[in-house]
Amino acid sequence: MNIGEAAKASGVSAKMIRYYESIGVIPAAGRTGSGYRVYSSTEVQMLRFIRRSRDLGFSVEKIEELLALWRDRTRHSADVKRLALEQIDGLERKVSEMQTMIDTLRHLADACCGDHRPDCPILADLGQGTEPGLGGKDHPNPPVGRTQLHSAR
Repeated sequence: MNIGEAAKASGVSAKMIRYYESIGVIPAAGRTGSGYRVYSSTEVQMLRFIRRSRDLGFSVEKIEELLALWRDRTRHSADVKRLALEQIDGLERKVSEMQTMIDTLRHLADACCGDHRPDCPILADLGQGTEPGLGGKDHPNPPVGRTQLHSAR
């Protein structure tokens, strides 16, 4: 099948298929006499594997490791499980960071009157900013506490 058909069958765009070929994640496709890429069902299955791995948040580097394990019939399932558990840890960290962002924004939105007045604790907090990696009580300008924001209304 050609690249368009392989893209449709795998869920990976033609552009990404070319990219994965260019960086060596997948082998270069065979070519027709006129130079068009040709993909076998095995290559489409590999693309589906990549797509599912990306859907689960794996990086290209980790996908390369997973593909190598997938191809290796002498692999140890412990190696695959280790990669999956590392991915879970990373995803849990991201979820925790996102929950912290949600909590902060909810706190700021609750503190904002949302009326005709120009005073806005959301903008005040954003204006304080922090240096990357700094924040909270150790920062010279810690975010205003909830009681301070409500009393500022």
